Amino acid sequence: MIHRLVMFTRKEWLLGISLGTSLIFFFDDTLSEHLANPYWLGILSIWLFAVILGAALSVVRHADHLAIRLGEPYGTLILTLAVTSIEVMSISAVMTHGDNPAMARDTLFSVIMIVLNGMVGFSLLIGAWRHREQYYNLQGANTYLCVIIPLAVLSLILPNYTLTTPGPKLSALQETFLAIIFLSLYGAFLVMQTGRHRGYFHFGDETEHNTPTTPHPLAYHAILLAIYMVPVIFLAEQFSKPLDYLIDTLHVPGKLGGITIALLVATPEALGAIRAAIANRLQRAVNIFLGSVLSTIGLTIPAILAVSSFSGQSIVLGLQHTDTVMLLLTLTVSIVTFASGRTNVLQGLVHLILFAAYLLLIFEN
Repeated sequence: MIHRLVMFTRKEWLLGISLGTSLIFFFDDTLSEHLANPYWLGILSIWLFAVILGAALSVVRHADHLAIRLGEPYGTLILTLAVTSIEVMSISAVMTHGDNPAMARDTLFSVIMIVLNGMVGFSLLIGAWRHREQYYNLQGANTYLCVIIPLAVLSLILPNYTLTTPGPKLSALQETFLAIIFLSLYGAFLVMQTGRHRGYFHFGDETEHNTPTTPHPLAYHAILLAIYMVPVIFLAEQFSKPLDYLIDTLHVPGKLGGITIALLVATPEALGAIRAAIANRLQRAVNIFLGSVLSTIGLTIPAILAVSSFSGQSIVLGLQHTDTVMLLLTLTVSIVTFASGRTNVLQGLVHLILFAAYLLLIFEN
């Protein structure tokens, strides 16, 4: 019994740190009262960011164990749903605490840019550099993009052109209609992915082998996955306080909040996609990054619309100026990249260049 406890502690030491940090902030609400001190602001921000990221990585680790047991496409589906759940609850926590109507939009756009440009670019570049050309199931990639493109345009571009409400916003009826469309399309995609067309998301012998990587049962990993998500959600709200201070007091770009949350959400999946590309299992990488974008848009938009409706907080969805151009350019290049069933170094470089352009434009007002 003692040996098992020691082994558990060695493997899950991050659980103690994340739960301990949560308890500290739960019982001491004065930790965020001295943000005017730049040293304390930096310590608090780094502390919370590191703990949230560590807990998120642990969520992905246990999701990976479940994925290997269940096989594809369920494996990638569990991973993307777990990470998207973290994103939805983190954005909801920040929305209810702060007063930034564009937070959800900025986070969603940042996730799309980080995944479709940064993650895709680095995965394709390092995979092709090591294996020259890599292959994936063209039907699966096209199916992802077939749903991603209309959802992205409807949520982030269309609100700029509606006339019912002023500004990049939607009316209550339009928001309800949008939420229904998004949930319906995503639900239809899941039925297809796990049903008659599940073969679209396999390629050759890249299918998952259901060989357990740990001696623990499914319930063990499922329970720990859920437990790790609790501090992530709670600490995300605490993290919003120094983040809001930076934005409001130091006048840093408002997009910083969305980018920071997006990095917390996208990093665990990025590591999984890069590892798959290095191992010449590009199909799994494609399932991870395209599935991540799809679930992010398909589930986050209805969730934040619901939070906005119940909390009475205003929400801005439409992108402005250069962001609109970057989104349309990214979607167009993604269509070209995933149009042949094979990838090379040049495609990865193009996506990384777009990601660099996105980073340069962050500080544009």
